[in-house]
Amino acid sequence: MRRILHMDMDAFFAAVEALRRPELRGKPLVIGGSGDPTKRGVVSTASYEARMYGIHSAMPLMKAHTLCPHAVFLPVDYHEYSRVSHIIKGILHEFSPVMEDVGIDEAFLDISDIDTTPEQIAKEIKNRLRERTGLTCSIGIAHNKLLAKIASDLQKPDGLTILAGKDLEARIWPLPVRKLWGVGPKTEAYLKQLNIRTIGELAATSRDKLIEQFGKSYGQYLHEASHGIDDSPPVTH
Repeated sequence: MRRILHMDMDAFFAAVEALRRPELRGKPLVIGGSGDPTKRGVVSTASYEARMYGIHSAMPLMKAHTLCPHAVFLPVDYHEYSRVSHIIKGILHEFSPVMEDVGIDEAFLDISDIDTTPEQIAKEIKNRLRERTGLTCSIGIAHNKLLAKIASDLQKPDGLTILAGKDLEARIWPLPVRKLWGVGPKTEAYLKQLNIRTIGELAATSRDKLIEQFGKSYGQYLHEASHGIDDSPPVTH
């Protein structure tokens, strides 16, 4: 059976900064732009302490400063984040050659041919990441990329979620539609106008209605995604 693992680092930029400067640990930390909240720029990453004040990625720095004036604001250091990311991706390659590099802080790994349990694989990945980088990640495992990505976000930070086919109705359908890969704020707002707020409500909507509202390609995608259907393989090039 196909098994896909999605690894997502926990508040990656902020975690790297806290690792470099231990005095920042436990403080609300906001990474974005030049690090000056009085100038234009957006939040790239906020520590979990900062998120408690409502701060999130893509939020203007000025608004983040209004929500939490005592937060520590730092500039983005892509060179350092890329260096650490390279180490992380190297660790993942130790487990499987079939890896899709999604971004600087996340990746998909095909673990179908590894002769051990998914839980053991995930725990070993977490251990090696912690030992070599001092960082934590959240991992989701499922039979496809779509569900694995959703799973990795269910128990953050430092989470591990393994989804089986039978978990779709109980664990995925109650989630807001925004949790679906490819559903942004505009689609979410439009779906709300149609009284569709959860993935389960989307799944209960007919394919024809979704195609009528969103066009053949995207409407078909929404129908399949809400039913946990995704046959896309990891892209390794």
